[in-house]
Amino acid sequence: MKIVYEYSHLGGSEILCLRYPDYEREIYEIIAGVKAQKSKVSKEKTMRGRKLYSPRDMNREFRKAFTARGYTELRDTYTITVPNSNVSIPGAFKQIDFVKGKVLVEVQFGKYAFMFYDMAKFQYFFNENKADVGVEIVPCHALHKEMSTGVSYGEQLVYDIERLKRHFPAVPVKIILIDADDGG
Repeated sequence: MKIVYEYSHLGGSEILCLRYPDYEREIYEIIAGVKAQKSKVSKEKTMRGRKLYSPRDMNREFRKAFTARGYTELRDTYTITVPNSNVSIPGAFKQIDFVKGKVLVEVQFGKYAFMFYDMAKFQYFFNENKADVGVEIVPCHALHKEMSTGVSYGEQLVYDIERLKRHFPAVPVKIILIDADDGG
């Protein structure tokens, strides 16, 4: 796959480049090594029979590549309680797909809400002093148009973060928009 755009929020790109140059290089190499193929035949009414890129296949490739480079899952498990309530809910958790050192990486081919929730997870682990920077790898608009409906695109995430200014997320993040090598 190829990178078509990068966005730095609160110095995310700079932190990755200066403090974690080996991890940044690995992330770039992993992205370049993933080969997207139109392996899914759509059953959706508006695209019936059309060959599309499969989020499941691309996620599998990313997982294999990050794991091979020593990235692991990060999971914090806790019990949910709320003020003025006797309710206690054990076994809740926050989870990040890939972590190495204090660099968190999420690859997101889901709905927009999941992209934005990744920002909240970055914020959580940053607040817990388990992260210095988050990296969000997402499809660009052109790739999104060649995938199932419901998959979001990174331009929307960047647009919204820009409008929130420095308020959310209050954690350094690098957002990387990717496309298929053939351009979709």
